[in-house]
Amino acid sequence: MNAKRLETSRLFHRFGFGPRPGEYALAMKDGIVATRNKFLTVPAIDIGASKVVDPVITDLGPRPAPNSAEVVPFAIAMRTQTQDLILWWLDRMVLSDHGLTERLTWFWHGHWATSIQKIEYALPMFIQNKTLRTNALGNFTTMTKAMLNDGALQFWLDGQDSTSKAPNENLGRELMELFVLGVNHYTEDDVKAIARALTGYQVVRSNGLVSINQNRRDANPVTLLGKTGAFSSDSLAEFLSARDDCAAFITQRLWFRFISSTEDMPASFSVKGAFANRNISSAVNAMANDQSMSDERYSLVKSPVEWFVSACRALELVPSQLVKAGQLTNFLDNLGQDPFSPPNVGGWPSGGAWLSSATAQYRLAFAAWLIKQSSLNGLNNLPIASRLLKSADWLGVPQWGARTEAALRSSLDNSAQFALLALCSPEYIVSA
Repeated sequence: MNAKRLETSRLFHRFGFGPRPGEYALAMKDGIVATRNKFLTVPAIDIGASKVVDPVITDLGPRPAPNSAEVVPFAIAMRTQTQDLILWWLDRMVLSDHGLTERLTWFWHGHWATSIQKIEYALPMFIQNKTLRTNALGNFTTMTKAMLNDGALQFWLDGQDSTSKAPNENLGRELMELFVLGVNHYTEDDVKAIARALTGYQVVRSNGLVSINQNRRDANPVTLLGKTGAFSSDSLAEFLSARDDCAAFITQRLWFRFISSTEDMPASFSVKGAFANRNISSAVNAMANDQSMSDERYSLVKSPVEWFVSACRALELVPSQLVKAGQLTNFLDNLGQDPFSPPNVGGWPSGGAWLSSATAQYRLAFAAWLIKQSSLNGLNNLPIASRLLKSADWLGVPQWGARTEAALRSSLDNSAQFALLALCSPEYIVSA
């Protein structure tokens, strides 16, 4: 496999959401260094993303009493705001000129996994999403401080129910295990201690407003991971994120989600050193420049949302403008991944979990539905004589395998069938 094509493809599909028509071919002309720098340089204004208008997400207040006149309009507003929120983020992913920011926001959404299925209200999730985007390429300690005071995360992990008389262990346990330190880097005594340190939070469920009720807070010193002190949420974030366990854990998470979910991370992976000061951008830069980016062993299966967004970019479609938005969310639900609805606090699965005979059928139907709504300009502008070769550029694929190539060759004069086969090919579903 051509190393330059492979690395260019990985930049598009792992540090963004795939190329628009013409972008991959242009990147091949520009070269790896220029293309990598373009992906890693955050523009002052992302013109594409700025075209996506924020949805109107309001505080709907407490749920009305059962059987009251307000119940139906309240339920409609809840459903509408959730739908608008999902479409807004999908639009941003598709239309952004600089895909890295949205890609990292998507990564952190799975890392600090919080589901609207429990929160129910769109506003706290909207606020959390903006917090993740603001910190997506910033400082991890700063992000941890912000997330400890995020209303959606607090409610998701029962922080608002944790008092000095009855400390709830959910938030503290997951903070250490899934968010900052990783599995087996704390004891049950540490869980009890951190639970006491995180008491007193109160959350307004409908808007995510967080406050600390000192009458419910245990302000006494605790001994956590060998250190004794009266921790605030900020000092707790600083203490945990400064540990070497944190650097190792976040490095592993980046490897798992951006490089390989099946192969072990080699000792040579340069990200941990780059993350020494907890600068996420430095870690991502090191990852993009690491030798693993050109190693053929490290493939990644696209998650359903990643596949859908990259397909929309190739087909020049905007999610909110698709026929029947409800049909879109049904397709994503059938494939097992809805934005803002991770299945649990561990986030979504990865790798082969997305590949089954059932999801293959759903993906074919989904792709056909999208293709019917596309002009297929990116494909139709390719001469039939060179369509097989140049279609790999259209989708940002390093190269077609022999079986896919044979299938595509049989559909050269049928653009819709050709596009369906290409979008559902192993080479496109999997980032080589």
